[in-house]
Amino acid sequence: MGSKNKLKRFKENETFINVIQPERKAIEDGSLVLKGKWAEHFKNDNPIVLELGCGKGEYTVGLAQKNPNKNFIGIDIKGARFWRGAKTAIEENLDNVAFLRTQIELVDWMFAENEVSEIWITFPDPQIKYKRTKHRMTNQDFLEKYRKILNPKGLMHLKTDSEFMHGYTLGLLHGLGLEVIYANHDVYKNEGSPEEVLKIQTFYENQYLQKGKPITYIQFRIH
Repeated sequence: MGSKNKLKRFKENETFINVIQPERKAIEDGSLVLKGKWAEHFKNDNPIVLELGCGKGEYTVGLAQKNPNKNFIGIDIKGARFWRGAKTAIEENLDNVAFLRTQIELVDWMFAENEVSEIWITFPDPQIKYKRTKHRMTNQDFLEKYRKILNPKGLMHLKTDSEFMHGYTLGLLHGLGLEVIYANHDVYKNEGSPEEVLKIQTFYENQYLQKGKPITYIQFRIH
């Protein structure tokens, strides 16, 4: 993407009512007023669902289309990417969608205890190299951040093309004694996956499928 296109998207994001772009300082010093008040943003008390590392926002929008009685927030630091999802949500009058531009590691600064009902992690970078483990989105430190904001019955979803990420996460969950509700190492070959896993596909997921890569899924709880 050219720099002119990026700048254009950044400027357009500033006009979108469904895009929130807080300064990091405002998050860390507590002056951001959204924490604990997302129900006020959506003007209802419906369950709040996050997609972390939402990319172009395809999954956030797809989930929102299928679940009008839930609110969905796509989170990513790259605003030029989720511009597409934000624009689509506005064009389709989806008032249960928002996009938040921030770092994933700040997620527990953005939401209050029990404020979130589900978290989706879709096709994250598996960070295979050992020195990158701290950035792996299902490591123990990240799981603790998610636990802080999820309600006691809150669900976690991991959908990935990375067999390494799938195996690493399953091993960690079992090692920590956490509840694995469902796991599938090839969702399109083996039956049983939820409809939201099979019926919503991202641009990159389609590319992986064309290359014959299996898509994996885990649903689990961390309370």
